[in-house]
Amino acid sequence: MTQPIAPAPAVRTGRPRRILGALAVVSCVPYLALKAAWTAGSHLGIPDGSPLLDDRVTMAVVNGLSMLLDSAVIVLALVLTRPWGLRVAAWLLAFPVWVATGLLAPIMAGFPAQLVARAFGAGGSPSAGREAFLDAWVFAVVYTGFIAQGLALGGLFVLYARDRWGHLWHGRVGDLPVGVLGPAHRALAVAAALLALPPITLHALWACGVSLGLREGQGGDFRVLEALLYVVFLLAAVAGSVLTAFRRGRALPVSVPLGLAWVGSSAVACWGGWLSLASAGGVADLADRPTPLMNLAYAGQMLVGLLVAAAGAYHFAERSAGASRRAV
Repeated sequence: MTQPIAPAPAVRTGRPRRILGALAVVSCVPYLALKAAWTAGSHLGIPDGSPLLDDRVTMAVVNGLSMLLDSAVIVLALVLTRPWGLRVAAWLLAFPVWVATGLLAPIMAGFPAQLVARAFGAGGSPSAGREAFLDAWVFAVVYTGFIAQGLALGGLFVLYARDRWGHLWHGRVGDLPVGVLGPAHRALAVAAALLALPPITLHALWACGVSLGLREGQGGDFRVLEALLYVVFLLAAVAGSVLTAFRRGRALPVSVPLGLAWVGSSAVACWGGWLSLASAGGVADLADRPTPLMNLAYAGQMLVGLLVAAAGAYHFAERSAGASRRAV
């Protein structure tokens, strides 16, 4: 007998969603305004002698691309708050949100950590090269906006995912159907864990003050932002993938390891990829070009993030297929 078709989920419009959507849009304004001003030729926030003034064509292209990326936050906010957003293909929404998570999460954690480290004298003052790069107030304005964007988009996506895919990430790890945890899922988790060992080791050494493979002058801020944070995100990605693949921590809600895998994989993959591309394309000359060993760590963490993301996609695909079979 044909089963009745379940009603399609609906976006629960309400005040929290409206507030988060407005916050996401408004928090983009300072960054977009600065980028537009720089593209038009303004030197607002750029001190004399900054490398940003050396190649106007390259910087115009970079500013245009970064404006396009930040404008995507506004599009995502609309998708996550409007009823028609539920009709968007899952992959077409999940991928940009995953990328946004990866780009914003290290900033959300790193900027406050940097401020705390400097307050206790552990971060050190910016180098002379960094001071000539941009005025200090620009970092405060831009990073505060990024943090607001991350909080708003994160809240909106959790609400959206609860409405559309809540049945796929509720429950306990120990209750996961055995069929969901196939050999491919375990193989991806093991491969990610093994590949994570070299970048974790390098980042941990740099976090502890070892200068192996670093350029001269990379001190406290580097250890806080690039080394220590990447260790945390790498461990989160691997832990989330292994917990779900091998059903460890059976009493944990499924959302915990999935959340760790989502945030960890996106952070290490997106920033590892960006830093590798920036170095290969010469954009890194504007700050500090990574050394070969640093590039190796960034490439390794990018691969780990992609493997964990693939394991997560496999998990959701198998669990969604299992739910569909049970509904027939």
